[in-house]
Amino acid sequence: MKPHKSQTALQNYLDGLLQEAQVELQEARQTELPVQELESPQILPTLTTPAMDTVVKEPTPDLVVAVPAEAASAGEGGRPYWADQPFECLLFDVAGLKLAVPLVSLGSIYPLDGDEITPIFAQPDWFIGVMRTAAGNLKVLDTARWIMPERYNEKLRDNFRFIISIDGHAWGLAVNAVHESIRLQPESVKWRTSRAERKWLAGIVIEHMCALVDVQALAGLVGEKEKAQEKK
Repeated sequence: MKPHKSQTALQNYLDGLLQEAQVELQEARQTELPVQELESPQILPTLTTPAMDTVVKEPTPDLVVAVPAEAASAGEGGRPYWADQPFECLLFDVAGLKLAVPLVSLGSIYPLDGDEITPIFAQPDWFIGVMRTAAGNLKVLDTARWIMPERYNEKLRDNFRFIISIDGHAWGLAVNAVHESIRLQPESVKWRTSRAERKWLAGIVIEHMCALVDVQALAGLVGEKEKAQEKK
């Protein structure tokens, strides 16, 4: 049976990310930078997403910290600061692409059952609307448009089922599904040494075939977009 066109497109997209990581890995070897072998990550207990009993920490949507995208990665070899030692990540899906985000960057997870998000008139296309939470209003980003703009279509918004709030910021990511949390060794990630494109992409976790999101870099990009929007 031939794969569905959408599955083929998704695989091609992920292959492109993997190829970028591989090119950067080869460049690192050519410049004699140390590259360590992958280690298998440890799988941690699965989150209870239906009841949403598990939260990482309380969100602080009133606090907005704009971090320049260029300054988001301050660790060794382009690694974000949270990747200097073993770290835990949450796995989730956006438009069929598996992503991982460090737990240290997360706030809470909110299920979408209906009309929780209120659209706001005359806002940019990457902004879905506002969600009311116990901690205040949360701006909801169209994650698919941010992560994969080249293969985006409006129908992707229909499949968002959860909002993941980001600690220290007044916005959250709209996602399709939330999976288990995993523990990663820094050496288990093919880190990107250059962020000329896709600054949000910290690296690729080969073991789980997923992209690792640098939330601070993404926050820097969001901050830049918001400032540009305010000037209009």
